[in-house]
Amino acid sequence: MYCIVKEKRIIYVNKEIYAKLWKYQPSLTSIKMVDAATKKALSGIPLLKTNAGPRDKDLWPTRLKEEYMSLIKYVENNKAADNDWFRLESSKDGTRWFGKCWHMQDFLKYEFDIEFDIPVTYPVTAPEIAIPELDGKTAKMYRGGKICLTDHFKPLWAKNVPKFGIGHAIALGLGPWLAVEIPDLISKGLVKHKDEKEEET
Repeated sequence: MYCIVKEKRIIYVNKEIYAKLWKYQPSLTSIKMVDAATKKALSGIPLLKTNAGPRDKDLWPTRLKEEYMSLIKYVENNKAADNDWFRLESSKDGTRWFGKCWHMQDFLKYEFDIEFDIPVTYPVTAPEIAIPELDGKTAKMYRGGKICLTDHFKPLWAKNVPKFGIGHAIALGLGPWLAVEIPDLISKGLVKHKDEKEEET
């Protein structure tokens, strides 16, 4: 079940209706998902303590260590729940991140490269996650393939500084975006499985 706020009223809708509202009326979808699976995912991601960004030379290594530990725990929990869906690694200084995420549909695995930089004002400002190969294929993206999360994600992030980290951005930002947008792109033929691409070539 999903939660939407409209004119100060809370409305609960199913996934299909939520997807349509998010696609056609983004101003209505200003609140996070509140389904049991999301709550469970959040409970499995350790919160962070150190309020530091890349400019904080003394504290950034401590924050970065917390980020790694939180991500490792999140991935372990995903594997244990048979819900493994992304991999990440970072540059040496932890300011540049890259990896892969994937979406399963009809027993097929659709895999995408992801990347993002840590903002200089992090953790006040959340990272902007990009899937470059999907740039221009959906309205729910900014230039460069950065996924659009403003309406439902930023208010939640702002309320949880500095406790939320990269793992939370992945779980609450990238995860829901993939779940809604990729099936739509597949149905429109804008995203194809690698086997289909190979057959075309």
